[in-house]
Amino acid sequence: MDNPDNPAEDVLAGVGPRLRALRRARSATLAALANETGLTASTLSRLENGKLRPTLEQLLPLARAHGVPLDDLVAAPPTGDPRIHLRPVRRSGLVMVPLTRRAGGIQAYKVIYPPAGRSPTMKLQTHEGYEWFYVLDGHARFVLGEREFRLGAGEAAEFDTRIPHWIGSADSRPAEVLTLFGAQGERAHLAPAGH
Repeated sequence: MDNPDNPAEDVLAGVGPRLRALRRARSATLAALANETGLTASTLSRLENGKLRPTLEQLLPLARAHGVPLDDLVAAPPTGDPRIHLRPVRRSGLVMVPLTRRAGGIQAYKVIYPPAGRSPTMKLQTHEGYEWFYVLDGHARFVLGEREFRLGAGEAAEFDTRIPHWIGSADSRPAEVLTLFGAQGERAHLAPAGH
């Protein structure tokens, strides 16, 4: 509820749920985020639960760790400019460009996988959620459980992320992929043209 007497309280009241949603979207534990930010797991938990009022010194490392602008953490009022200012995030050898600005729900990313041989060692991962990806350019190597696929530009895949998986470039060129990820298992429902 808006508090006309203290608008700062309204802004800060929403930080905890946004922090929790961002951490869960990355499938990060409080302990992992603590290592990444230098804040204690206890402090992170109290921030997420709204039991601790966030300070700038706490919000800056959290914004960096989650790869979002500080304005997104505090839900700063819009400036009147409807354009999304994309800020690439480099993580584990990948370039990820967040395409959605809200925390929670289905998240969209453009991911650029480095050429095969320059990417991190293939390590199958599992986590809660559901993912859909579409190859924009290049060729992607996709490992799902015991099966392996090569997808070219214009091809898409959809899978349950609880199945061990890995995605990377299939050859000496980078692979550019559009990814939709739902931490709660939301699926991308694509309707045929005309529906």
